[in-house]
Amino acid sequence: MSNPEPPTNDPEADDALYIGPIRVRPQQRLGKTTDRRLLEWVDPRDAERRAERTMRDSWRVLRIQSEFVAGFDAMSEVAEAVTVFGSARMKPDSPEYALGVEVGRALGEAGYAVITGGGPGAMQAANQGAHQAGAQSIGLNIELPFEQTLNPWVDLGMNFRYFFVRKTMFVKYAVGFVCLPGGLGTLDELFEALTLVQTKKVVRFPIVLVGTEFWAGLLDWMRDVLVARGMIAAEDLDLLTVVDEPEDVVAAIHATAVARPSDRPSAADGTMTR
Repeated sequence: MSNPEPPTNDPEADDALYIGPIRVRPQQRLGKTTDRRLLEWVDPRDAERRAERTMRDSWRVLRIQSEFVAGFDAMSEVAEAVTVFGSARMKPDSPEYALGVEVGRALGEAGYAVITGGGPGAMQAANQGAHQAGAQSIGLNIELPFEQTLNPWVDLGMNFRYFFVRKTMFVKYAVGFVCLPGGLGTLDELFEALTLVQTKKVVRFPIVLVGTEFWAGLLDWMRDVLVARGMIAAEDLDLLTVVDEPEDVVAAIHATAVARPSDRPSAADGTMTR
């Protein structure tokens, strides 16, 4: 099935970059991202640079706070959403991209908003499917040293400077995670989600891996090495659901979502919800 044209097309998108909320031309690009400058090591023997870092870090706290506030405001009307991860390198004419579109469409038709990283590849595919289903199509982009602009199927989009702020938004507004085939970024999000659920930092919600063949090797290694050596419990693998079809993705989300409200703390408990 051929992909329809996206609803918008920015002819300048290929040579522009967002630094946080700021859009710049290639000649104005900075050599370091905001995250890199925040995490940059400073020689403790360099008194001048240490003093400069202390001053800058104090102001960075305000920038980080403002990014959280902007994210909370932008996402305040999002009801039930599912966050979808996957490779930015997935080609639009690939079977994997078509599957991503179908997953996004199935989630949208089931009444879920779809949140992605807002970039190309699998992220664009899921946003495309959600948009075509008439659901909220949300993209949370990140400032990178190489270009990643919001894909044209995003209806609600934000550009973040800090990975940890962006990751909070991925979790806070989601009732489930879906991982399409992907690389390091997808694995990062997958294992962070697993850790949050396993340590009960979030109420248990489904983590769905799409593609039995793609994920089989990783799951075998977790079972044969991590479980076998006692580094994780065998039941930790039960936190993952592996499927191949879009309708099975929705079924896995539904199965956990039905029980989820009763698991959440209430105001009567005197505790805070996520």
